[in-house]
Amino acid sequence: MSSAPTPDDIARNATWLVQALDPSQGMARLIAMNRDSYRASSFLDDRMLQSAVDAQIVSWGLIEEAAGEDMRSDARWIFHIGHVGSTLVSRLLGELDGVLAIREPRILRDLALAPADIRGRYIEPVPRLMSRTFDEFELACVKATSFASEIAPDLVPEGERALFMYASPSNYIASILAGENSIKELHALAQSRSDRMRTRVSGIEAQQSDPHRAAAAWASEMTSLEAAAERMGDRNIEWADFDRMLDDMPEAIARTAVHFGFRDDCATVEAIANGPLMRRYSKATEYDYSPALRRELIAQAARQHAGDIADALAMLDRAAQESPLLARALTRSASEA
Repeated sequence: MSSAPTPDDIARNATWLVQALDPSQGMARLIAMNRDSYRASSFLDDRMLQSAVDAQIVSWGLIEEAAGEDMRSDARWIFHIGHVGSTLVSRLLGELDGVLAIREPRILRDLALAPADIRGRYIEPVPRLMSRTFDEFELACVKATSFASEIAPDLVPEGERALFMYASPSNYIASILAGENSIKELHALAQSRSDRMRTRVSGIEAQQSDPHRAAAAWASEMTSLEAAAERMGDRNIEWADFDRMLDDMPEAIARTAVHFGFRDDCATVEAIANGPLMRRYSKATEYDYSPALRRELIAQAARQHAGDIADALAMLDRAAQESPLLARALTRSASEA
């Protein structure tokens, strides 16, 4: 274990990830990282503490001293609704030269879950902290946890760039129903998603089945993105339907690289987007997974739950009559079909 870093150590580069925040105590957890550890980590939340890491607890005042206003704040951002390939896209982009991919640092969750008045005490330097890299010519690409889209307008500075990832409601619902762990997560997050959605959507009925719960989850997360986009008119946002990206992933990654201003060439993008990452489960690369398997599992779940899925989609259509953000989300998804 090293000693606690100085403000200069923190500001110098991305070595000291500001991984977590305890807003009630004004303390932060720093974890020492290098390029390889960023590249290997699917999530920079507390799961990384299961391995030996160099972690230091410091006061937020030290962090503020490090994150001066002269620091860059040009990170690129990926926000998403969950279970739409954001980890895969982050991994693929992270293979490009000059890109440091940062996946789901816990601090973004800590901020999103904090009351607004408390969050306001801490969030201002976070875009600068997330923009640190190991080389001045590198760019950071930060993938947030899904519900961190609630604070996207506070994380992406004016004029900067973000990717908003989603799936159609039918594909999203079927993909959730296709996985045991995703169903467990669906139940665990149902109340918090309902609470977040309350001011944006009315008319979502009692969720009597898992397809209805998944439809409500889609409505909650998609209207979060739509609400964020309303407040981010001075940012450069690109929307992407993951299943459409899978139809031609080399083209999708090339388009996203251009949007983010990453250095790339056609041969490199082609090799990355057709390489081994496309055949592994991106959250745990020791397991096989592929676009073909995703399509197969979605089709199987769609057949198995056809009646309930149709009823859940009808519920969304009815709710959209009174919920402009939901109507916009459904129109966006239909336009990509």
